[in-house]
Order: sequence, then C-alpha cells, then structure tokens
Amino acid sequence: MRPNSLPLLPAQAGPAPQDLLLDLVLPSRLEALEDVRSRLDAVLGPLGLDEAVRDRIGLATHEAVANAMIHGNRRDPGRPVELRVLRDGDGLVIRVADHGAGFDPAAVANPLRPENRLRPGGRGLLLMRAMADDAGHAPGANGGTVVILRWRSGGDAPRPELEP
Repeated sequence: MRPNSLPLLPAQAGPAPQDLLLDLVLPSRLEALEDVRSRLDAVLGPLGLDEAVRDRIGLATHEAVANAMIHGNRRDPGRPVELRVLRDGDGLVIRVADHGAGFDPAAVANPLRPENRLRPGGRGLLLMRAMADDAGHAPGANGGTVVILRWRSGGDAPRPELEP
C-alpha cells in the first residue's frame, strides 16, 4: 500500500448505544479543532490508556478532522464534520465523516517521494496510517467520506514502513 493512501473499508452498521463514547458534529471551521482534543482527552482519560497511545489517537484524530474540514467540506461551515469515538471490544474506533464529494486516495501525491518532500501539506493520510493500528475509509451514506481509525487493545501493532 502506498504511504499516503487509506484502504477502502466496508461500511458498518451503527454502534450499539453503550459503545458510543463521543458523538460530535462540528462546523467546518478550523477553530472547532481546538475543542476536539480536550473532548477526546476527557473520553480517553478514564480508559486507562498510556500517554503515548492517547497522543497517537489525538494526532490521528486531529488530522482526520482537519482533512474532513479542509479537503472534504472545502471549509464550508454549512457542511458538518461528524466525529464518533466508539468502544470496539477492548479496542477503540474513531470515525470522521465529511459531506464533500469523496476522494480517491490513490490520486494523492506520495509525500515521501523526493519531489514531494518540500511541498507544504499532504501528510495527513500518512500520519493517520502511522498513528493508528488500522486506518481506512468508506463512502459516506449521503456522499462524502468516512475515515475509520482503529486501535486494538495494547495499541502496539506494527507501524507501516515509511518509505517512498
């Protein structure tokens, strides 16, 4: 798999209510990102995850929400970004949905190739894959894209090789 791509994942049924830890609907304004980390920390704290795992979850979630706002919804505050944090057995799933036109991750430039290394931006998908145990995407029910990030119990799955 290319370093800057996410695999297409099958759509899944909605979570059981007891599995839902956080459900936020955010306007596509970057200022809304400030609230995401504190709300996420409030949910993750009681789970007993170590700080390194919480930091990986926070960074990947921040990137997913920022990508949804900027690239998916084109910063249109009338198009919301939906963030859900769910328990999945002993693991954790984060789903970030936008209401944009969708995207082809294979069309995103590989940020590790020499010609792309100095370009601003373009590393969000790479960071999500590096921080999560599993990272993928699915088409949204009403268009757009749903990014799905997973951390398994223990949170120490092998990280992808970051090579061009």
